[in-house]
Amino acid sequence: MKMLPLFLLAALVFVGANCLYVIREIDKAVLLTFGEVTNSDIAPGLHFKIPGVHTVRRFDGRIQTLDTNTESYLTAEKNYLEVDAFAKWRVADTARFYTATTGDESRANSLLLTRINSELRNQFGTRTVHEVVAGERDLLMTRVTDNLNRYALSELGVAVVDVRVKRIDLPDNVSDSVFARMNTERQEEAQELRSTGLEVAEGIRADADRQQTIIQAEAYRDAERIRGEGDAEATSIYANAFSKDAEFYEFTRSLNAYRQGLGSESDVLLLSPDGDFFKYLKNSDAPTP
Repeated sequence: MKMLPLFLLAALVFVGANCLYVIREIDKAVLLTFGEVTNSDIAPGLHFKIPGVHTVRRFDGRIQTLDTNTESYLTAEKNYLEVDAFAKWRVADTARFYTATTGDESRANSLLLTRINSELRNQFGTRTVHEVVAGERDLLMTRVTDNLNRYALSELGVAVVDVRVKRIDLPDNVSDSVFARMNTERQEEAQELRSTGLEVAEGIRADADRQQTIIQAEAYRDAERIRGEGDAEATSIYANAFSKDAEFYEFTRSLNAYRQGLGSESDVLLLSPDGDFFKYLKNSDAPTP
C-alpha cells in the first residue's frame, strides 16, 4: 500500500509526458493521426494527444534567412556577374510544408535555393550590367520575389518575404576590360563637357566684348555730345562777354596770356617788343581791370 502513491505519481508523470504537449507562440505545428495530417492549425497553448495514435511535428514559425552561394549569371551583354544573394521566408501553410519537406527546414532551403538561382538567372539574362546594378535593381528583386513566392506557396507551403542581392562583382578576367571601357567612356564624356564649356565660354566672351564695344561707343558719343554742348555754351558766353565790352575782354585775355607765359622765372620768350603781345604793357591808355 505504501508503494501505491508512488505508482500513481509515476503514472501521472507518464501520462503528462506522453499525452500533453505545448505549442509556443513562435512555433507552427501539425497533428498527425496514424501518420496523416489531421490538424494543421494548432493554436499556441497546452493540448492533449493520444500516445501511439497522435504525433506532433513542430516547426519554427519565425522568419528564416537563406544565404545563397555566390553564383555566376550571364547578362544580356554576355557578361558574367558574380552574385551573392539571400532570401527571407517563413512557414505559411503547415500542412503543405510538412507534406513537401516532411518538416525538414534544410530540405526547404535546398528547394528554395534551386528556385532562387533559376529566377535570378532568368532576370539577369534579360538585363544589361547597368540595369542590374543600378537602373532596374529594385524591379528585378521585386519580380524574383513575386515569382518565387508563387512557387513557394503552392509547392512548399512557405511565404517568401523578400529576396535581396548582397553583392555583385565582375569576374577577374572581365573587370579589367570593363574598367578600361568605363574609363574611356568617362574620358569621352569629360572631353565633351570641356568642349561644351569652351563653346559657352567663347560665346560669353564674345558677348562681353560686344557689350564693351557698345558701351565704349555710347560713352564716347555722349562725351562728344557733352563736350560739344560745353564748347557751344562756352563760345556763347565768350561771345556775350565780348559783345558787352570788347576792349575789356581783350585786356583780360591778354593778362591771362601774360600770367601763363611769364609765370616762371625760368621762362624765356623771344618776341618783338612791337608785337601785339606787349600791346597793353606799352600802352598806358589800357583800361584798368
